[in-house]
Amino acid sequence: MAIRIPKAEVPAELAEMLAQQFGAVPEPLEVSWHNRKLAESSMKISVEVQAWDALDEGLKTFTHMAVAAQVGCGWCLDLNYFKAQNENLDMAKASQIPRWRESDLFTPLERDVLEYAEAMTNTPPTVTDELSARLLDALGEAALVELTACVAFANFATRNNAALGIESQGFSDACEIPLATRPENAPAAATA
Repeated sequence: MAIRIPKAEVPAELAEMLAQQFGAVPEPLEVSWHNRKLAESSMKISVEVQAWDALDEGLKTFTHMAVAAQVGCGWCLDLNYFKAQNENLDMAKASQIPRWRESDLFTPLERDVLEYAEAMTNTPPTVTDELSARLLDALGEAALVELTACVAFANFATRNNAALGIESQGFSDACEIPLATRPENAPAAATA
């Protein structure tokens, strides 16, 4: 698949800052720069999501990876795996996010968080009262609200990138443990 809209030229100062931070200018930004207001809003909300602090950073990263694996956004999966390494998360776990249901590495809370991410990603969402109650019990109100917003943001980013044909940019190549692939029999995001 190729990027469906050509990349726009990002201002040199911004491009330099992003290249220092990530090693390259993120392709979603280059594509969205055709609509500068949208690109700037997307960057702003991304920074704000990262600044929220009611939910554990590792759970936020794993959540975004689970949504990316389900939707099929190689770019978000790639970047968040790289981010997991930079956050010193358990890379054995992070590598298994695409096949978390088959892995025995995850705690019950992590499994519930990943299940919630997938259930929210389904169309229509399939979050159950039982799952929500377990998460409310384990995380509390503020963190559950944040988890929900993080999954919603991940859906915004992953679906945008997938629809525009933006794929992996090679960020995860720096990670020592290869990222697992999603099982072929795993359901894609359900549709109505």
